[in-house]
Amino acid sequence: MIAREWKARCPKEQKKDFIKYLYQTGVKDTSSTKGFKDAQILSRDLEDKVEITLITYWDCLESIKTYAGDDIEVARLYPEDFRYELEPDDFVIHYEVINSIF
Repeated sequence: MIAREWKARCPKEQKKDFIKYLYQTGVKDTSSTKGFKDAQILSRDLEDKVEITLITYWDCLESIKTYAGDDIEVARLYPEDFRYELEPDDFVIHYEVINSIF
């Protein structure tokens, strides 16, 4: 199994609306892609912003290509991201999941 990690920062007052939007875009699109297994959304407060981390789980790297395109290291961003004053990472990180207890 492969974990795909993407991060972005936004103003704290945008957190609730951005997470709702994230469900309507990235989570919806990934979860409807063959090979998708699960997702987690994490957040942590920074000084004046909040950092949102989306981790999606996939059966293999080839399945991620169906969602992300051939260059799976490049983040897939959405046209309305700017509405949330988002500071997105342009790249994602992939991990091999060694063990999962949940």
